[in-house]
Order: sequence, then structure tokens, then C-alpha cells
Amino acid sequence: MIRPSSLIFAAALGALAGCATTSAPRSGAAVAPYRDSIDLAGRIAINYSRDGKRESLSGKFTWRQSKANTDVSLISPTGQTVAVINVTPSSATLKQSGKEARTAPDLDSLTTQTLGWTLPVSGLRDWLQGYATAVDGKRFVATPANDSVVTRDGWKLDYVSWQDDAAAVPQPKRIDVTRIALGQQVDEMAIRIVIDPVAQ
Repeated sequence: MIRPSSLIFAAALGALAGCATTSAPRSGAAVAPYRDSIDLAGRIAINYSRDGKRESLSGKFTWRQSKANTDVSLISPTGQTVAVINVTPSSATLKQSGKEARTAPDLDSLTTQTLGWTLPVSGLRDWLQGYATAVDGKRFVATPANDSVVTRDGWKLDYVSWQDDAAAVPQPKRIDVTRIALGQQVDEMAIRIVIDPVAQ
């Protein structure tokens, strides 16, 4: 049986499929160019508040992204697929074993249907590659020397570790994401993502 918290887990990771922007990075940073098509896998842990109670959950994910679509599979710690999420330019769909698929015109609508409120994350498609739009509207590019930013939509990103921080073009390994309000961390949601090394 899928717990209600699994829906939150699914919707939270589904938010990883937000739209990316491709404006130029700040100068002086040696970073990999943004890629429209990537395949990633990793682990995710989410801490959140629901009805005044602190909750947490964790699991694994696989991520396949093309220029137009994003497919995400969520896997429980025991290895079972909890949900499969597909985001296209015209719809977002959440499928869970034994349940009717949920579809909405966009990810925000889907999370509103699933959670009853809109999950305010739309940038993780960028964030997984070390890119973000900063609070001042400028393009942020993460590097080991420039590893933290508050985004325009109110999230603090900390790039905690790198696949190889001595590489000429480091790739993110661990990203901590916390919600920010009036410059202070708030308790509604925090996400920790660890990206597995990509096989060569």
C-alpha cells in the first residue's frame, strides 16, 4: 500500500522536471555546458511539514531528460518503484502501482491535485546540472568556489560536494535545497539530493 507521504515524495521529485533556461553563465566559471539530454540516477531525502507535523522520507530515483520531456522513476529503499512521472510541454502525469494515473496540464497543477497545494519548485532540471536563476535574476553557475545561491523563486541551493572537485569541469554530487522566506530558512520543506557518478 502506498502511504500518503509517498505522494509527496513523488510530487517533490516530479518537481525536478521543471523547465530549464539556457542563458549564458557568469563569466570566469569553468562549468560543463547545459545539456538538454541527460540520464542520471541517485538518492533523495525529503523533510517537510504537513498538518503541523514533521515528516521525512527517502529513496532512489532515475532521471531521463530530453529537450522536451522528462521521465522520473521513484524507487523505495526496498527497491520497489513507487511512482513514475512524465512531464511534456503540454502535460504532467503521475503513475503509481495499482492507482489511476493522474494527469494535469503542468507540474504545478499536478502537485496541487496530489498535495492540495502547489509545490513551488520549478528549477531542478537546471539545478541538477549546477545552474540556477539567482534572486537578482542573473544566471548562477555552481563551482566548488561558488557553491551557494538563493534562487529567484525563494530556494537556497548548497552544492555540498562534487563528483570530482579537482576536475577541470566539476559536476555536482550532493545538493541541499531549503526553502527561504525573508532571508531565513523555513520548515516547510528541505531536500537533499545525491547524484550517482555517471558511467563512462
